Amino acid sequence: MKAAIVGIAGPELRAEEAALFRTQPPAGVILFARNIQDRRQLAALMAGLRRVLPPDAVFMVDQEGGRVARLRPPHWRAHPPAAALGTLRRAWLSGALIGLDCAEAGFNTVAAPVLDLRVPGAHDVIGDRAFAEDAATVARLGRAFAEGLLAAGMQPVGKHAPGHGRARVDSHQALPTVAANHLDADLAPFARNADLPWMMTAHIVYPAFDPGLPATLSPAIIEQIIRRRIGFQGVLVTDDLAMRALAGEPADLAIQALAAGCDLALYCSGAYAPTEALLARCPPVSDLAGQRLARARTKAARRRLELDAEALARERDRSLT
Repeated sequence: MKAAIVGIAGPELRAEEAALFRTQPPAGVILFARNIQDRRQLAALMAGLRRVLPPDAVFMVDQEGGRVARLRPPHWRAHPPAAALGTLRRAWLSGALIGLDCAEAGFNTVAAPVLDLRVPGAHDVIGDRAFAEDAATVARLGRAFAEGLLAAGMQPVGKHAPGHGRARVDSHQALPTVAANHLDADLAPFARNADLPWMMTAHIVYPAFDPGLPATLSPAIIEQIIRRRIGFQGVLVTDDLAMRALAGEPADLAIQALAAGCDLALYCSGAYAPTEALLARCPPVSDLAGQRLARARTKAARRRLELDAEALARERDRSLT
């Protein structure tokens, strides 16, 4: 099993993708709006993926609520953005409801909560995806949201370590530099949620931590900041290596990120040729990463509760009016 999570091209698993996954199996897949049409189509796609992927494969989806949602009405519930939640109970309810939607659809890992700060004057790529401007509030609401996901049996992914909120450009389009020399507030929500099963790195240069390399590719940031200062010892996955913040071939970037200390490389484009090249060159999941993945699965399984989705939805809807 290769140390990568990859995307696929469309709403059906193509023959060449199935063959690739059988011969060069990734650790998992991530699905996007291009892959999801309705419940019946998604169920068929998930069944096809399970036939060709390893038994413990990751099935990941970006489902934060608000503008970052791949499961959308009319087939799935609409969920408010993080900034609209405001209370621990609403954050938990949204996490649980999103988790239930994702579990029913066949996913096991949700790329949320966002633990970045909402910073006035920064690029709005984070914006209302953040719970608040205050670090303590972000930490508390992010924790509640993650607890809701866990209650639904999902593995939450805290993002984007060590903090994307101050970036003044969108890392989907260019490489940001966050020049602040005092980032304690940015790190705090991650440190207070260091026991989450997963975290995702930021494609951002922090000169105070590493003058040359973005966090995703920086051994210094991953070891000294994410692993030691934040204290995170779970599964560390890169942000999407197809984003324009990073220059170079995806396979090269994956190898560099894994060598820097990430457990898994994430490549989302769904383009076949670079996905094939990345999987061909990507090393297997390391023993340590395998142990972290197993702990993440176990944590989600143990924390799962029997939940009444309709009752939770009514409660959240009343609380938001």
